[in-house]
Amino acid sequence: MALSSEKPTKIRWAVFVLACGTSWMMYLHRYLFALIKPRIAEEWNLGTDELGLLDSAFSLAYMLFQFPLGIAADAFGVHFVLTCLILLWATGLGMHAWAPSAKYMWFARATLGMGQSAVYANLSRIAKTWFPVGIRTSLQGFAGVTSGRVGGLCGYLLIGTLMLGVLNLNWRTAVYVCVAFGVGQAILFFCVFRNSPTQHPLVNEAEAQLIEGVDAKDSTKVAGKPEKARMSVREMLTSLKPRALLNLIFLNMQTIFSTFADNIYSSWIPLFLWQVHNLKFREMGLYSSLPLLGGAIAGLIGGLLNDYFISRTGNRRWSRSGVAFCGKGMAAVLLFTGLLWYDSPYVFCAFLFFVKLFGDWSLTTTWGVVTDIGGRATASVFAYNNAIAAVGAILAPIIYGFLAEHRGWRIVFVFAAATYVMCALSWVLVNCTIPVIQSDSESTRGSEAKG
Repeated sequence: MALSSEKPTKIRWAVFVLACGTSWMMYLHRYLFALIKPRIAEEWNLGTDELGLLDSAFSLAYMLFQFPLGIAADAFGVHFVLTCLILLWATGLGMHAWAPSAKYMWFARATLGMGQSAVYANLSRIAKTWFPVGIRTSLQGFAGVTSGRVGGLCGYLLIGTLMLGVLNLNWRTAVYVCVAFGVGQAILFFCVFRNSPTQHPLVNEAEAQLIEGVDAKDSTKVAGKPEKARMSVREMLTSLKPRALLNLIFLNMQTIFSTFADNIYSSWIPLFLWQVHNLKFREMGLYSSLPLLGGAIAGLIGGLLNDYFISRTGNRRWSRSGVAFCGKGMAAVLLFTGLLWYDSPYVFCAFLFFVKLFGDWSLTTTWGVVTDIGGRATASVFAYNNAIAAVGAILAPIIYGFLAEHRGWRIVFVFAAATYVMCALSWVLVNCTIPVIQSDSESTRGSEAKG
């Protein structure tokens, strides 16, 4: 079939900006709680173990709603589902400021977790639908990892250093400001986004062909064959073969360990600097942001490394696993080494920058693996992986909070370094060429040959 000779429109890049903005906003809001922990601990006389339980409320809701809302994205479309999720998490964030005690804060944390639960599952489906396969992993890395880490970084700088430190705002006022930006993002996403290039009125035939590689406006054909109907949940479950299930379990293992380690940066660094090194908001926000800067850079590097080695070697499986293994392994080595400078907060946070740099480039690999094996169930597979991985997010704040309260902060970082080691070893077992859905195996082999 001949390709259109007209110049492609560029709506896909507007969608890319929306995806990046959503990821940025999500982490800006998620990391806010780590900044207000010192104030909440003083106001309600809470220990680190009790604060850890509040973090687990977020993670529990995140886990429980991840899979059903991921399925909803596959069934009802990202346009409707993600708009509702943004509004829901903004509501949960507002509840933080309304909560008069730790009891009510638990429900605020759970509502925020519910709203953010399937956001990345939705963004994974956007990548699958809106971006050409040759650059998909790099764009996923930038939208999912880099933009998210920049959002957390901006949270520590804008909320911690600027709002709470320089402007000396009440923490509840800072929360309300963030809620207003969240509602604005939901409105913008609803107005601009559509579920696919074929549904967007501003996408021309040339851009649709560029993205999908076929006559995309002809909804009855894909590469000259009848288009597959939307996959049902029953079809996905019945098509999951033992080999694919075992591979999915290995992917779950590495994600659990990665999530466990990552809880250090999302929940505890500001409080660690406050309690151990007596840094106040101006410095605390600045030095807490250093690891997230490393994570932001990792999102870009990880995507480029994946695409480069796949293209160079033609071996998708070991390109992905090799990049992830090296990243997590280096993160473990650097964190163990950085503990030699534990008593110097500035040097130690500089080490954490490099720990996060190496540790986070495997997150892009995770996105790529989910897209490789997910096929028509990409959002559901992503949601399932994140739902199972939330086990780590539930346990980590409880364990870290207990250790910090009763054993000291140093052992917390030793524990995190050990989880990096386990994560690196798990990547050896993951095979991104085994599709979840048996009927997608032919297209997966085709992409392997091209990649």
